[in-house]
Amino acid sequence: MIVNGKHLGKREYSLLGDDGRQAVEMGLAAAERYHADISRKETKILTHRSDSPTLRDNLLWIGSMILFAGAGSYLWPSIWSAPFWLAYGVLYGSASESRWHECGHGTAVKTDWISVVVYQIACFMIMRNPTTWRWSHARHRTDAIIMGRDLEIAVMRPPDSFRPGMNFFGLFDAWSAMKLMLLNARGELSPEEAICIPKEEAGKVYAAARIWVAIYLAAIASAVWYSSLLPLMIVGLPRLYGAWRHILAGALQHGGLADKVLDRRLNARKVCMNPISRFIYLKMNYRVEQHMLPMVSCNALPRLQKMIARDLPAPNTSMWRAFAEAWPIARRQLRYDDVYPERNPVPTAKPCRPHLNDLAAPA
Repeated sequence: MIVNGKHLGKREYSLLGDDGRQAVEMGLAAAERYHADISRKETKILTHRSDSPTLRDNLLWIGSMILFAGAGSYLWPSIWSAPFWLAYGVLYGSASESRWHECGHGTAVKTDWISVVVYQIACFMIMRNPTTWRWSHARHRTDAIIMGRDLEIAVMRPPDSFRPGMNFFGLFDAWSAMKLMLLNARGELSPEEAICIPKEEAGKVYAAARIWVAIYLAAIASAVWYSSLLPLMIVGLPRLYGAWRHILAGALQHGGLADKVLDRRLNARKVCMNPISRFIYLKMNYRVEQHMLPMVSCNALPRLQKMIARDLPAPNTSMWRAFAEAWPIARRQLRYDDVYPERNPVPTAKPCRPHLNDLAAPA
């Protein structure tokens, strides 16, 4: 069911615009959000961290990349190398996004240094400065899908069909990340970074950017020296040709759903996926559950889902069904209609501050 709303003008998503100030005035910024009832004992069990499941996952992830890159390099430049590069690209340019996310939360493994190492590797692959995005994502967890407060809104309203299309091949995001990397390497922060990042953390931003520039320059120099694209097929280019998988999955996290609400069931969706997709996505398809309890390990999200299923809308049973729900919404939003699908949480599950959940409802 689609909930009809009023006709809207173009929205301002920048942290520097009026919408951020209005969100603060309306009580949406850093507000108390809806949470399903979970006992302290159950929460302690869910947030228990263990090395073995995630360590096994990361060894499989990195080992598969080495295997596919090795096979692709061996067969290069034959057309027979293409399937191996496609698989490598998805693991580099898409699976890194979910590893960045989980290790950024610090919930994936018990041993902190393993989390830090994987986080740094994944940040480099997905081209997200590890310090910038740690602070940016902290804001996303607090003010998810609040215009002017959340830098990580992937699907804006009205939808911008050009940007997702470009990002299907990593072009828009990678170009923006490259410009920001060069700015940081010069010892500068962007205006939005300056809002998110404490001054004492700026040096870490600059250091990471300079290391990355050195790595990319080495890859480019190797490509020129050997007169071959092969070094760039291993470092850099897979961020472009492997980005499509995380763009498809990421668009479903919040795309088309209500914004400016304090009930996470209304602005995030859970999508059922097959085992391969869950491995690539590291169970981030449990999006509602993860937003409710961000300190729960990805390995415990299926258990959390069963515990609070009575309090959640029905999940989308596949990515195709999720897109089937989101597509007609996106078409309406292109006409600046303030519409969103009705999620229908159970009647007894009341949001903490229900009056603010009416901000996105029909006028």
